[in-house]
Amino acid sequence: MIKVNQDYLKLPGSYLFSTIAKKVNAFSEANPDKKIIRLGIGDVTQPLCPAVIEALHSAVDEMANAETFMGYAPDLGYSFLRETIVEKAFKPLGADIKADEVFVSDGAKSDSGNIQEIFAKDVKVAVCDPVYPVYVDTNVMAGRTGTYDAETGLWSDVIYMPCTAANGYAPELPKGQDGFGSDNRVPDVIYLCFPNNPTGATITKDALQEWVDYANKVNAVIIYDAAYEAYISEADVPHSIYECEGARTCAIEIRSFSKNAGFTGTRLGYTVIPKDIKDADGNMLHSLWARRHGTKFNGAPYIVQKAGEAVFSEEGQRQTNEQIAYYMKNAKCILEGLKSAGYTVSGGVNAPYIWLKTPDNMTSWEFFDFLLEKANVVGTPGSGFGPSGEGHFRLTAFGSYENTVEAIDRIKNL
Repeated sequence: MIKVNQDYLKLPGSYLFSTIAKKVNAFSEANPDKKIIRLGIGDVTQPLCPAVIEALHSAVDEMANAETFMGYAPDLGYSFLRETIVEKAFKPLGADIKADEVFVSDGAKSDSGNIQEIFAKDVKVAVCDPVYPVYVDTNVMAGRTGTYDAETGLWSDVIYMPCTAANGYAPELPKGQDGFGSDNRVPDVIYLCFPNNPTGATITKDALQEWVDYANKVNAVIIYDAAYEAYISEADVPHSIYECEGARTCAIEIRSFSKNAGFTGTRLGYTVIPKDIKDADGNMLHSLWARRHGTKFNGAPYIVQKAGEAVFSEEGQRQTNEQIAYYMKNAKCILEGLKSAGYTVSGGVNAPYIWLKTPDNMTSWEFFDFLLEKANVVGTPGSGFGPSGEGHFRLTAFGSYENTVEAIDRIKNL
């Protein structure tokens, strides 16, 4: 008799955004005359920029020629893209990253969900709370999160680092009485995401350096999700963890083309694993990820990697920066509009996400239903990101400007 992986059965309910989609579809079917404005999922709406389109067309033409046809991509990705990433994304930051430490993939979500495979089942995982659900869910699937408490929404074996208004939505080091962590509070793997999804919060370079120092002290690995680094506008907010001294021995960084260049429907990302990160027995994590990558992944398409290279061209940078500015104009509209309506809000400055406190002591799902029914606007309930997200709500700046203005006007008129 066939048996399934019992760890998958531990997952409560469906994935957050699947639940939202079902609710919105049901409302839409019952109210076909209503115009629903979606500011929930973090999906871009502007088309790919001209430089990227041109590169795609050129690469497709190459694929139509027997002499320039390309098949399977190299395991790590094509050297033209990896070298461009190092030259354009990391060298300007003073980050010491080599091209063979860059692993090109089909997106940051895949990498953030798969990277946990190279760690032992009994490692202790620490996450921010609220948190991007993929980090926790994939560790549940791996069997390292313990039991789930439906009342608190917590997993018994996960170290939760609350991110609330009291600490500026930035996690505090999980220190114990010894100043670094008692036995049950010392993490082996720490997930950090800045600018943060869902809160839009950031931390300074000095604050990030503290995390790097802490990880090296307790022999932990930081998985640093930098998917939104292109939205940073403030000078003291780091774009990469490798701007910090000592990060090469403790940090894995994940990046995405989805949000900075509109590749949500094209799929491209990359993970950086320095060769200096080793486990207690001296095994290089770089080698383990290379083995996993080569076994389970046949490479992002050549045409997409050529499009990714075009993002870093002079024209590509100018055009994608215009798109980022467009979305941040939306963020400013949401942030200022909600403030003027009396809402308590944060984010929206270095990130395309706005985090707001639900009114009238509503739960986050109650506010979701209220907003959908009364304003026909879709957002994301904060509780879907973890217990500390309860009583909060996320709106994204990825809609059209016209729809964003209309959505905020509807909310202000409630």
